[in-house]
Amino acid sequence: MSSYPLPMMSCTSHELPYCFYCETNDKLNDDSETTLHRAFKSKSTKSQIKNPRNLQKWFLILVVFVSVTLIIGSYNDALPWNVNLHAVSTLDKLAFLLGLQKQVYGIIIDAGSTGSRVLAFTFHETYLDRTLKLDSELFVQVKPGLSSYADNPKKGAESLEELLDRAKSVIPASDWASTPLAMKATAGLRLLPGHQADSLLKEVKKSFDLSPFLTNDNSVTIMDGVDEGLFSWFTVNFLLDRLGGNVDNTVAALDLGGGSNQITFAPSDEATIKHSNPEFLHRISVFHNNLTVYTHSYLGLGLMAARKEVLSVGNPDNALVLRSECINPIITGKEWTYNKITYTVKGPENPEYKTIKGNANSEAQKRPIVRFTECTKIVKQYVGTKVDKPAELNLKEINAFSYYFDRATEYGLIDPFSGGVVSVKDFQKAAITTCDTPNTEQPFMCLDLTFISVLLQDGFGLKPDTKLNLFKKIDGHELSWALGAVFHILQNGL
Repeated sequence: MSSYPLPMMSCTSHELPYCFYCETNDKLNDDSETTLHRAFKSKSTKSQIKNPRNLQKWFLILVVFVSVTLIIGSYNDALPWNVNLHAVSTLDKLAFLLGLQKQVYGIIIDAGSTGSRVLAFTFHETYLDRTLKLDSELFVQVKPGLSSYADNPKKGAESLEELLDRAKSVIPASDWASTPLAMKATAGLRLLPGHQADSLLKEVKKSFDLSPFLTNDNSVTIMDGVDEGLFSWFTVNFLLDRLGGNVDNTVAALDLGGGSNQITFAPSDEATIKHSNPEFLHRISVFHNNLTVYTHSYLGLGLMAARKEVLSVGNPDNALVLRSECINPIITGKEWTYNKITYTVKGPENPEYKTIKGNANSEAQKRPIVRFTECTKIVKQYVGTKVDKPAELNLKEINAFSYYFDRATEYGLIDPFSGGVVSVKDFQKAAITTCDTPNTEQPFMCLDLTFISVLLQDGFGLKPDTKLNLFKKIDGHELSWALGAVFHILQNGL
């Protein structure tokens, strides 16, 4: 298990790599009290000259009101059953009305395998303890992903300029120099040869150095899969207000990207910690609480990477025409590009048909189908023994996002705007139905749903009735590792 010194009063990035908000010795200083005093003083001077008695009366009422509000607000927020790290407290609302909140900004470029996204976050510091509250974020995406520019790194860096311009539009120019900017690349660059990945990073770093935002040598990196898992887990639990100290209240996070996937949760059972590979266990500090978190990142088990491997089964090495048992025979030449290579995808040469009974007005018809059993066998062979099966995962509340959400909405399992809750077996049922139905509009849906079903059941060991919460946003905020990353940067530096 990875362990780090966990100081009680302070932390730095050197002492604790995963410190999202650590307690400090900072107190409300004289400047804060002066600001509060001035907020009242500037509005009271004229009234004092006109009517001293009225001034004293109203000032006394105001002092009593503020005092009562502070006491009630602080007391309510301190109650153990009312721990809201994301929600805004009574005291915070009052500070907002008085204009006493300091806004803080941070920018993350998510350089994924299928696209690059900018998330520009706006926070404010609470007046009492200076913790960060999330107000809003800008989310903009461009395609293709940065790894697609492996042979032209300069053009790759230029593809991010639009994202930086959009970030400038939501952050005041006066705050640009103090706003940290970081690009973290995920599986797309992890899968590239080292020299190509390095060339892309160097060009992006040059571009960032010319930007008005705060950068340093750590601003452009390839993010480790462990970081990706931990940051995603933090994001989900932060937005759900589940980081109040009780591990049992936290949820598990399943993030399915294009090139990799991550599974992350905080074990409640000591047996999980005892029997898990120490490589997957990490000690972190979150809002004054020290936790052990299990996270495992699977490079090559993202949806697009898995699709490529499954399609390649039974075809010659380096083949550009891929016939697959997981593609309906009705598909005779679908072009698909992966890692800058364009393939022609087709169904099997020996198709299977299903007879659909006719009625009084129509004759029986033969419909081409995917042999679901054969497709499932191929996918199981690929997933194989690569995936760990933490038994406790079945007992956790699970939030799944990214391609889990996308494929569920495209099939119609959940609403694309509000999301929803499905069971693991719903993915399997959807896969069976899709593989049984010719569909030229969604030629890969059978394969993708089959992979997700196999990954969840045969890979992670989830039971068919296990529920999955599928959402793209919570309280209007994107479910992405980027929020966890920017929070970590704002607390510990780039």
